[in-house]
Amino acid sequence: MKAFNISMLSLRIRIFFSMIILILIASVLLASISIIQFKNEAKEYHQERLESKENAIKEHINYILSTTTYPLTTQNLPLIFKDRIYELSDIHNLEINIYDLNGHLLKSSKATFSIDSVARPIPKYILKLVQSSMEKRYVDIKNIEGRKNRSSFSQIKDDKFKPLGILNLPYVEDDGFYETELQNFLIRLGQVYSFMLVIAFGLAYLLSTYITQSLKTISDKMSETSLSQKNEKIMLTETSKEIKLLIDSYNRMVDELEESALKLAQSEREEAWREMAKQVAHEIKNPLTPMRLTVQSFQRKFDPNDPNLKQKLDDYSETLIQQIDTMTSVASAFSNFASMPAQQNETLNVVSVVELALEIFNEDYVEFKREETEIISKMDRTQLIRIITNLVKNAIQAIPPEQDHKSVLVNISRNNGCVLITVRDNGIGIESDNLSRIFEPKFTTKSSGMGLGLGIIKNIIENYKGTITFDSEPGKGTTFTVSLPIINT
Repeated sequence: MKAFNISMLSLRIRIFFSMIILILIASVLLASISIIQFKNEAKEYHQERLESKENAIKEHINYILSTTTYPLTTQNLPLIFKDRIYELSDIHNLEINIYDLNGHLLKSSKATFSIDSVARPIPKYILKLVQSSMEKRYVDIKNIEGRKNRSSFSQIKDDKFKPLGILNLPYVEDDGFYETELQNFLIRLGQVYSFMLVIAFGLAYLLSTYITQSLKTISDKMSETSLSQKNEKIMLTETSKEIKLLIDSYNRMVDELEESALKLAQSEREEAWREMAKQVAHEIKNPLTPMRLTVQSFQRKFDPNDPNLKQKLDDYSETLIQQIDTMTSVASAFSNFASMPAQQNETLNVVSVVELALEIFNEDYVEFKREETEIISKMDRTQLIRIITNLVKNAIQAIPPEQDHKSVLVNISRNNGCVLITVRDNGIGIESDNLSRIFEPKFTTKSSGMGLGLGIIKNIIENYKGTITFDSEPGKGTTFTVSLPIINT
């Protein structure tokens, strides 16, 4: 399964999703900040409320201490607040506990039956914190059954600021109001952002479409751009500066492409003429040689008194006329820019034609193998023979005369609707520097020849939608492989 890659998405989709994701992130951040703010407000509220109640209770306690008739001692605190502690608890709606300076409970506003038989003393670390702090006060915070409990401890002093006892005020935080407010706020926030999200979908789609519309126009034009046709320029006026620069670059490219196309067309025409001239010269050379030999033979053997003179003149004339006809066909092909000579496709047995082409070679080391006796195709017999004779001749010439064991193997087989012809030799091979130039016109490693043979047969093979490849190893030999489609009749 192919892994997902965000770069595979179009720019419009990425812009669209980016805007939606930004809105979702903003909503999550706002909700998170709101929750934190509500919690901080609740914390500050409970802290201030406890301090306010503590200050009010201590003022009330100081008033009681200033009006009591009991001596102000730690031992008298239970007597002083015997009944008044319940009054204080009812007035301030808060539980009140009074401890001695050693942390033992003296008096509590709780009902007696709800107090442990042996009340727990104040932990020693709290006593130390109350006595050592500057404010002589400490707030202990604990979570009991999922609810936060604050418990303040502060000193009770007489009129001479001498410690008499420790005042403890347990306070259970009730966050019901803030939780309700937070829940209502989050509901309203969700409704607002849901509405905003719907609007954002529409705006994101419109904006992404608007932003990428110009880019899509440029992309469509670029996909239609071709060297073989006249390309239209992009005419957009209301675009951003960056898009305008891109359009200007594309329009300049179109101008340069049109100029390059003209130059390329001219170059291709010139190259076609040059290649045609080379091929014509190569084809004309073949009939000129027998014509020259015929004329020279006629001059050397001419005898006016020969009784067979007329027959010999007819034979010489017939030979010259055949070669002249060949040259005429080459000239006609050149004038019509056609293949030389023109293709005369016919239904033939490729195996038998290849075997026939090999009969002109007298070398006993030329071997022919076939996997089938008949592979029927439709092509030009002469051009097929030219392919075979050229490749075999090159294979023979690639083997040094002084080499002891010589071998040229021609093999023909069928493969996936094609006929494969391989010509393998054990000659000197092809140097690595020359591998890329084998099919170049006029390239040859021989001391004679124009170097057009392989180039011409390559063109013939490609005209039939075939391929020619080779594999060579210096010092061991070369194998040429021709693949031609089988065109069944």
